[in-house]
Amino acid sequence: MSKKFALYSKGLTGKTTAGLLRLIDALHERGVTIYLNIMEPNGNSFSGDQRVIPFADYSELPDDVCLIISVGGDGTFLETARRVRNTSVPVAGINTGRLGFLANIPDDDEICRSIDLLCAGEYEVVSRSMLEIVSPEGLFGPERTLALNEFTVQKADQSMITIGVSVDGILLNTYRADGLIISTATGSTAYNLSVGGPILFPSDESIIIAPMSPHNLTVRPIIIDGNNTVTLVTGGRSSGCLMTCDSRSVTVPMGTTAEIRRAEVRLNTVTTAANDFFSTLRNKLMWGADPRN
Repeated sequence: MSKKFALYSKGLTGKTTAGLLRLIDALHERGVTIYLNIMEPNGNSFSGDQRVIPFADYSELPDDVCLIISVGGDGTFLETARRVRNTSVPVAGINTGRLGFLANIPDDDEICRSIDLLCAGEYEVVSRSMLEIVSPEGLFGPERTLALNEFTVQKADQSMITIGVSVDGILLNTYRADGLIISTATGSTAYNLSVGGPILFPSDESIIIAPMSPHNLTVRPIIIDGNNTVTLVTGGRSSGCLMTCDSRSVTVPMGTTAEIRRAEVRLNTVTTAANDFFSTLRNKLMWGADPRN
């Protein structure tokens, strides 16, 4: 019986289209049954490809799909994760974008080797925690609001905002800043990294609270236990502020209270031997790079 893989891709740039073609060619040669979802179907050049079976929603896939592959950058991976979050099927990411911490399998000369490992099931599954925005209810639509990377509160104009933060009902701090990032370990290499937050191993269940441009320079990011519930209360001179959940955003009135906790569901992701987390850090952040070499 052939293996069944589901492919997700988003905007079909030239680079992503070429990568998707290479992947489909390689999987077809290996006898894999290929299901394909193009999230932004405008200009979909695969609609007539007889090697793939198009689908619109994860519920349309057969139960024996054994792997989901996101083809694109980290943004595509996040959108794929949002669409398949209620499944335990592992998600692999082939990077045709730029940095690629989540889509960590490079689309390069070694891609056939990576595909062989995926087809043979020779990979490690990393279970990643997610955040759930419990309130305001329905902040980003009727479905449960889950974040693989982070939840943020940010100023909507030039005025600094204040954010009162409590952890399990105990006051942590009132931040005066451009905003605040509540991050998972997965998100530690995303927005959190750019504001000087710590890097956590992907399977860590901790939660990071990191301020953006705090007015008080002694304020630093803090790591709390993943079992804690974080409550935020927004304030400031402006009428509203911006709240984001991964790639989604919404403007809310000032004075809004948000409650965030670790979600019960997790996302299973794939790491191959050649693309482990530490090698990704070295390669993407150029750790140990010496211009003299």
